[in-house]
Amino acid sequence: MSTDVDAAELARKELRAWLEEHFTAEVREATAHRVEGDVHVEPFDALRAWNATLFDGGWAAPSWPVAFGGRDAGILEQLALNEEMARAGAPGPINAIGVANIAPAIMTYGTPEQQERFLRPMLRGDHIWSQGMSEPESGSDLASLRCRAVADGDHFVVTGQKTWNSNGDRAHWCQLYVRTDASGPKHQGITCLLVDMSLPGIEVRPIRTMAGDSGFAEVFFDEVRIPRSALLGEVDEGWSVATRTLSNERAGVATLYLHLRRKLDRLLEEAAQPGPDGRRPTDSAVVRDALAARYTDVRVLELLAKRMLGAMIAGRMPGPEGSVIKLAWGSTDQALSNTAVDVLGLPALTGSWGWNLLGSRSLTIAGGTTEVNKNIIGERVLGLPREPKP
Repeated sequence: MSTDVDAAELARKELRAWLEEHFTAEVREATAHRVEGDVHVEPFDALRAWNATLFDGGWAAPSWPVAFGGRDAGILEQLALNEEMARAGAPGPINAIGVANIAPAIMTYGTPEQQERFLRPMLRGDHIWSQGMSEPESGSDLASLRCRAVADGDHFVVTGQKTWNSNGDRAHWCQLYVRTDASGPKHQGITCLLVDMSLPGIEVRPIRTMAGDSGFAEVFFDEVRIPRSALLGEVDEGWSVATRTLSNERAGVATLYLHLRRKLDRLLEEAAQPGPDGRRPTDSAVVRDALAARYTDVRVLELLAKRMLGAMIAGRMPGPEGSVIKLAWGSTDQALSNTAVDVLGLPALTGSWGWNLLGSRSLTIAGGTTEVNKNIIGERVLGLPREPKP
């Protein structure tokens, strides 16, 4: 273990020096999210350029194999590097869904040709990825999806609709889940395809959220011919791919406490500033109590995350315990935004805290709703009786 700790600290120092050279004040300003009027503006081009800089330096996904652009970093080293990135306020890869969720599935189920074709461009940000899971009548219950694929020689012909596709309006590729057999149990007969979003018959409609951005889209497939080479895993075995993808999505929140800790630090700093009347919000015992509660929330999330990371170091794959962290992360982020607006008042609503307040509403829905995650915790962590099926 001491060797791993030493390697982690050496990597931390190396990254710190690299960030001091490359994450300049100009880059920081260019990549900063901002609010203009009632619209949240994401500096996509600047973030994509920074993503390429990270990749070229070997820092975009240090835990990835060297062959795919990583550094073969262990878990402790990856944690140290994540902490360093958060300390500097440096953005991570813009292709977060691809890097954190889709790539592990391609590494596990993909052919060598698929791995060669997709992974490095994904990590560098050359290709933006989205996930095609949710449908108008199939959200938390992924197994009820209806988007249909029919085999036709060397192709699948896909017809149907997906919605709430993150990055859907920008995606070059989509990890698409389709129904290839409706004759058996609903968890069977699902197939995963890696789809080129420029194919004829695909229509993308951005969804504008109440936060003022359009980070989601609905996607329509009208008899789209997708080559069989796009198949990820086996036909009718897509549920295994989806399970791997979702377990990585929920386990991936294990280091997001770092981002919440930065938000908390910013809130504490702003709450300590005097207002026009010379008084500081932190002069109030009520405010100090609220800030202490948020500190406790973030600290609990950090301890939960480090317990999972410790299990991973011991060789145990992320399991249903990830739902505990997912649940805590969503509620903590929402509570931080609520407290910020309560403490800082009306001006906070017109800045980034207002956008955070609106955007955080999705955190108890995306990646599995609060209700679904509570069911997972009850049944698979606590061993309670399973929910009766209709």
